[in-house]
Amino acid sequence: AYHIPAEKITVVPEAAAPNFAPASAEAVAGVRARYALPERYLLTVGTLEPRKNLTRLLEAWGPLYAAGAAPPLVIAGKPGWLNAPFQQALERSPQRAGVVLTGYVAEADLPAIYSGAEAFVFPSLYEGFGLPPLEAMACGVPVACSNASSLPEVVGEAGLLFDPTDVAAMAGALARILADPALRAELRARGLSRAREFGWDKAARQTLAVYEQVAGTTL
Repeated sequence: AYHIPAEKITVVPEAAAPNFAPASAEAVAGVRARYALPERYLLTVGTLEPRKNLTRLLEAWGPLYAAGAAPPLVIAGKPGWLNAPFQQALERSPQRAGVVLTGYVAEADLPAIYSGAEAFVFPSLYEGFGLPPLEAMACGVPVACSNASSLPEVVGEAGLLFDPTDVAAMAGALARILADPALRAELRARGLSRAREFGWDKAARQTLAVYEQVAGTTL
């Protein structure tokens, strides 16, 4: 197989769109009514497909919810491929009544849905970049996130990381973030700061610099 030398690769990170910012109480109330969201909720965002690891999330969250240690779980996203095993696990779950499936969410509504969440969890098994945790941080939401693939580079020190294949570790991270208001406040502050390190203007400058290096001139 052909391998590209590392010195010939430049990584240009993505960024959350500018509208991903803490939403007003009125905007949050609007999406709560539109999507039938509970007053308090734990949020995950993404297409419902195997790599999103939602069955393990259900296993981690369910006992916490049953014990009164977690709010309802809102899963925002449309069904994807090979989704049947998760749907079957969901219908068998004793905590099924505590799960809200929004279906497709309009892009314009996402910042308010993020902003209304008590915490955001992203248990994905792998991601090319991992935009939802960055969007959540930009909206001021404390993040608990998988430590797989690119996600630690996105979240940095701004979120709680867990092994996405370890249900107990995931449950422990959720229990910590949901039980500790001081920790959530700290993660909100860290997340907002971390999100500011990413930006499309910065990405554009980095991309231009790559073209200039390749062309051997300043454009």
